[in-house]
Amino acid sequence: MALSSSHLLPFSRPPATFPRARHAGGGRGRAGATGRFIACSSPPPPDVVVTRERGKNAKLIAALEKHNVQSLELPLIKHVEGPDTDRLSAVLRDEKFDWITITSPEAAAVFLEGWKAAGNPKVRIAVVGAGTERVFDEVIQYNDGSLEVAFSPSKAMGKFLASELPRTTETTCKVLYPASAKAGHEIQNGLSNRGFEVTRLNTYTTVSVQDVDPLILKPALSAPVVAVASPSALRAWLNLASQVDNWGNAIACIGETTASAAKKFGLKSIYYPTTPGLDGWVESILEALRAHGQSKEAPGC
Repeated sequence: MALSSSHLLPFSRPPATFPRARHAGGGRGRAGATGRFIACSSPPPPDVVVTRERGKNAKLIAALEKHNVQSLELPLIKHVEGPDTDRLSAVLRDEKFDWITITSPEAAAVFLEGWKAAGNPKVRIAVVGAGTERVFDEVIQYNDGSLEVAFSPSKAMGKFLASELPRTTETTCKVLYPASAKAGHEIQNGLSNRGFEVTRLNTYTTVSVQDVDPLILKPALSAPVVAVASPSALRAWLNLASQVDNWGNAIACIGETTASAAKKFGLKSIYYPTTPGLDGWVESILEALRAHGQSKEAPGC
């Protein structure tokens, strides 16, 4: 369920001097069925830039289109194999774990590849976030019970997983943590401090997209809001934004982890939901647009 704007936690309101994107009525260019920015003779200025890896922005774009928000898709990162990708299947074959902790949809997808290569061993999964859990839905529906999603923390954040993951034995409780090479150590340290034996494998990592089309970058830099889902995407965006003087429009983060990174980078106009997820992210984007004087109404309202 989407959070009301009263639950959003911007670090500060955007200054009134921020540039505002133009929004017109009948003179706007044509939007595609998914709400993507489509080049035409008079393209509409984007309301928000969506920055996830190519192919993973469709749900956010569709949700924003319901509020008449024009999105510009500008993938800033891509996922590549990590140093431990090839080890995953062997570790799953040779060792037994009480828990496998999975903290993102990408980590889930990479894990499933290794799990299948290992011969579908019996595993118990702890996940962070509904989006991560959904990656396992099809496998759970058709497998013989060898894979079970058995735990998710009260809040979709790594620190809550580390503090709430239940022990399944009074002796050593072994955890496998397949992660991004760029992920912090909060989960493994938190679990280790509670007495878990944690094996971390860096099964994937993220790299910045290098070939950004200048014709797309120009309107992106003028958009009032940029939506980011990870510190890696945020760093990639700030690298691009450094091409213009004093960029300072709003950042709408998927959750607190990315918002904290934005604060560390010195950004001021930061919006994020108290509970990570698509619905809260959409509300954060709408709140950022309202703060920019860009109130959006759903079509037909």
